[in-house]
Amino acid sequence: MILSDIREFLLKRGQATLAEIALHVDAEPDAVRGMLQQWVRKGRIEQRKVEAACGSSCNRCDPAVTELYVWRQ
Repeated sequence: MILSDIREFLLKRGQATLAEIALHVDAEPDAVRGMLQQWVRKGRIEQRKVEAACGSSCNRCDPAVTELYVWRQ
């Protein structure tokens, strides 16, 4: 059950990037993004964008690294 694996992973960590979650469940980021949206619609996960550490907006970062998901209590 990937959805329950995602839930447990985020419950333990509190938050994680899309790339970290995809690595944990051994799935492609696009597939995981779809699964995460189920939790977002239910109000259990909040999606945030990670700000670039360099302070620029060059958009060279992988989108899977810049999407942050937070488990809501």
